[in-house]
Amino acid sequence: MVQSDVPRRLPARLPRRLVQLYVGLVLYGVSMALMVRSSLGVMPWDVLHQGLARQLGWSLGLVTVVVGVAVLLGWIPLRERPGIGTISNIFVIGIAVDAALAVLSTPAGLPAQLALAGAGIALNGVATAAYIGVRLGSGPRDGLMTGLVRRTGGSVRVVRTAIEVIVVATGWLLGGTLGVVTVLYAVSIGPLAHALLPRFTVALPQPAGTVGAATH
Repeated sequence: MVQSDVPRRLPARLPRRLVQLYVGLVLYGVSMALMVRSSLGVMPWDVLHQGLARQLGWSLGLVTVVVGVAVLLGWIPLRERPGIGTISNIFVIGIAVDAALAVLSTPAGLPAQLALAGAGIALNGVATAAYIGVRLGSGPRDGLMTGLVRRTGGSVRVVRTAIEVIVVATGWLLGGTLGVVTVLYAVSIGPLAHALLPRFTVALPQPAGTVGAATH
C-alpha cells in the first residue's frame, strides 16, 4: 500500500517533462550561440550579457549564469517562487551557450550570416515553447517580469518593454552588440512562441473535482 502511493505524489508525467525541459534549455543555449556567431546582433538580454562579458573578460555563458542568479535574487521582494525549471534555466543555458560557441565560427558572407541568424531565432522559438510547455517553473527573467506586473499593477507590455529597454541600453553602453537580429528577435519571438506552444505543452491531469467546480 505504501509503495503504491509513491507514484501519485510525484508530479504528473515527470520523466517526459524533464527530458523536454533539458532538451529545450540546451537548444536555447545553442540558439543564442547561433545569433552571436551571426555577428548581426543578439537577443535583448544577450546585449547585456555580451557587454558584461567584454568588460569582465568572462565567457558569455558564465555571465549568463551570474546575471540569472542576480535576477533570481530579485524575486525575493517580489515573492515569486522558483521551480526546478527556473534553477535549471540558469545553469543549463549558460553551459550550453559556451559549448556551442566553442564549436561554431562566424561564417563568411552576409547570406550565410543571415541564415545563421534566422536559424538562431527559429530555434529559440522552438526552445522557448519546449521549456515553457513543461510547466516546471519560469525562467528568472520571465519571473522578474511577471513579478513586477503583479506587484505594480502595470501591463505585461509596458513592464516587459521597460525591462528590455533598460537591459539593451545598459548592454550597448558596455559594448554589447545591438543589431538587426536584436530587432528581428524582439518582434518575432512572441508570435513564434505563441504558434509553437500548443504543440509543446504537456497535458497534465486535472485535480479531482476541477471539472465540476468549473460548472458552478
